[in-house]
Amino acid sequence: MLKIKLSRFGKRGQSYYRIVVAEAKSKRDGKYTDLLGTYNPMIKNDQITLDVAKYQDWIKKGAQPTLTVSQLFAKLNK
Repeated sequence: MLKIKLSRFGKRGQSYYRIVVAEAKSKRDGKYTDLLGTYNPMIKNDQITLDVAKYQDWIKKGAQPTLTVSQLFAKLNK
């Protein structure tokens, strides 16, 4: 089963995340199928970049977003 989830990058105390499509059982920072965007919580307004067309395409293919990713998507679409 494919999941749309966050993969952590950056150094200690300065993390940022990539929004990726990966197998549900894969490691958090392991191999991923597709890169959809990035999320930087360190910036004041939580900078989110997401390719919405790719995101919706993966949802149609059956990939399930994690709770955090679905909340970020909702925040992006406000």
